[in-house]
Amino acid sequence: MNKCKCCVCIRVFNILAKVRDAPENRLEAEVLPKVARMTVSGKKQTMGFDVRSAEENGVSAAIRRGASPDLTVTPTPETPSKQLSMNEDTNAPTPTRSTGKTKQQINIRAELEKRQGGKPLLNLVVIGHVDAGKSTLMGHLLYLLGNVNKRTMHKYEQEAKKAGKASFAYAWVLDETGEERDRGVTMDVGMTKFETDSKVVTLMDAPGHKDFIPNMITGAAQADVAVLVVDASRGEFEAGFEAGGQTREHALLVRSLGVTQLAVAVNKMDQVNWQRERFQEIISKLGHFLKQAGFKDSDVFYVPTSGLSGENLTTKSVVADLTAWYSGPCLLEQIDAFKPPQRSVEKPFRLCVSDVFKGITLHDEALDWAAAGDHVGLTVTGMDIIKINVGCMFCDPKEPIRACTRFRARILLFNIEVPITQGFPVLLHYQTVSEPATIRKLVSVLHKSSGEVLKKKPK
Repeated sequence: MNKCKCCVCIRVFNILAKVRDAPENRLEAEVLPKVARMTVSGKKQTMGFDVRSAEENGVSAAIRRGASPDLTVTPTPETPSKQLSMNEDTNAPTPTRSTGKTKQQINIRAELEKRQGGKPLLNLVVIGHVDAGKSTLMGHLLYLLGNVNKRTMHKYEQEAKKAGKASFAYAWVLDETGEERDRGVTMDVGMTKFETDSKVVTLMDAPGHKDFIPNMITGAAQADVAVLVVDASRGEFEAGFEAGGQTREHALLVRSLGVTQLAVAVNKMDQVNWQRERFQEIISKLGHFLKQAGFKDSDVFYVPTSGLSGENLTTKSVVADLTAWYSGPCLLEQIDAFKPPQRSVEKPFRLCVSDVFKGITLHDEALDWAAAGDHVGLTVTGMDIIKINVGCMFCDPKEPIRACTRFRARILLFNIEVPITQGFPVLLHYQTVSEPATIRKLVSVLHKSSGEVLKKKPK
């Protein structure tokens, strides 16, 4: 009888949480699978994300093919029957089984230097209001870089024209599902890779429609840096930036999730004839808001672009109306100029499960090891696929994640209509899952910029 095999899409990362005692029956769900195969895949998916803290921001992962590494699958805790606490934590560890096996070790930092010519990995998310042109912008950039061949692009152009959506051809590079193409909006997080002169970039194209904010959060929280796409057309920038638009919310979300470097692609500048006045008007309005949101002026960069025509994407534009006043970098050069994060690869091993499926994959690149920040797929054997769910965590049994039903959190509030009080019900987005929770106690109110305590024990 053939053993069951399942593929697990995950991202390598580290997470630190303050926890209370875990239920003893959790041992029943713990298994020690064997990693049969690991690959890098460009599969389109809703991905798990890294919840960063001030103390921890990295992970080590040293996997040797055929080495049967020690792993523990710790499922995400079920919705707690008790109320969620904002002020309780303990250090009680979750019990684990000892396997007695020894992992083969590699010099992860040395291997990272060798991989892909020593280029660092950069996780980039593209955000912005619906119809700002995010997918078209990045799809055209990928085509210009050679990631999409002419034959495939011609196919997209013919199919888009036949569907009466000729201008959507480049967007279809990333919007792959029939529903996304029919509706003309990105619904899930599309993921692919490309290279700049000095970096390997994992691109995540996030949905802009407000109905898909949970998917946007899932992708954005994995990002090291972001590209915010805004529509320069008259009335369109204002619609996305004012109340009800997603430009503000997306910028606030990525900043609250740890992104500090931001490139603003002022898109569709050809629709306003590359007017410097319009570009400066957008910079003025957006710059003031981004500073209030917590971005430093020195970490925000503005690039005029046209996703449809391809101007100023991979090479500097030669359009006279633009070069008359703009001499800065093109979008690709700005992405290449981002500073990669320092990843603490010696930290405890963590893998977050973002998708589980049975099937056959094609054109995946086989790997012997992975490190912090990588998006990889694992084929594991010797276990029941039913025991692996989206949100589960693979971890080192010697330093396991401790399960919890209560934790203390620092919450950033946006525009709210109902005051946050004790007993307030919320929807908690955590890694790749969403669970209902309850705020049990309010500890203090902090200044959003300085962190200074403004009020203790608010009601």
